[in-house]
Amino acid sequence: MSAQDLKVGKHPPDQRVVYKTVGDIALSLDIFTPKDLEGSSAIPCIVFFHGGGWNAGTPSQFHPHCQYLASRGMVAMSAEYRVKDTHGTTPYECVADGKSAIRWIRQHASRFGIDSARIAAGGGSAGAHVAAASATLSGFEEDAEDHSISSRPDALVLLNPVFDNGPNGFGHDRVKDRWEEFSPLHNISLGMAPAIVFLGTEDALVPVPAARAFKKRMNEVGARCDLWTYKGQPHAFFNYRDGGNPYYNATVYEADKFLASLGYLDGKPTVQNTGVDAMRL
Repeated sequence: MSAQDLKVGKHPPDQRVVYKTVGDIALSLDIFTPKDLEGSSAIPCIVFFHGGGWNAGTPSQFHPHCQYLASRGMVAMSAEYRVKDTHGTTPYECVADGKSAIRWIRQHASRFGIDSARIAAGGGSAGAHVAAASATLSGFEEDAEDHSISSRPDALVLLNPVFDNGPNGFGHDRVKDRWEEFSPLHNISLGMAPAIVFLGTEDALVPVPAARAFKKRMNEVGARCDLWTYKGQPHAFFNYRDGGNPYYNATVYEADKFLASLGYLDGKPTVQNTGVDAMRL
């Protein structure tokens, strides 16, 4: 992405930094920071990973989410990672880049005034897979990085996430015999980060039963998983749109409440929940 991309849309980041270089590929984080941080203690952070089936996508998808959460007091970032259409990579590199981004943020937390023990990861669709995979999967780490610095997030905000890469799940044809080590649903263990999940009931790529199974396995290991479903909504129902999208408002509102319950935010949400047809399962 060029410097001109920073000017596209109504939600430009405050800065962009490179977190990883692979050959001649430089991967960046778009960073949104709260105002008036002088004298404040270290604050929480969230990093989002865009959707696109591990094939495409842009960090700008989550610029509105980042701008909102920065206005509420978090450092919020949206990550660029390698994808098939641009870099000729596989889903495995997507996860490796996600882990690298979280490790880089934790390693450089003091530079941005971030509390290294309160780093959340979020995303949509395949990007939500990257976030969930960073919390669940072993391996897929870059050998050259300092593995004494954790690449696991402390909380998860997942929007129509790809949980299941098994024989009946999304992307199985691309991971095939490695699906068991790659599927977040099948790698949940003790010590999992708390999660909130948002899903439309008419999602053709991520069925509600997969989300229910994820919640069940999370609960079985003693981990919190708040699952919200939205009646009649398809995949990617949550995206910000010029002119308004009540489902963007509703999901951001509940994400705010979830993060506040963890001590990441103070006070009440400033976005308005417009009363869409939602159910907490």
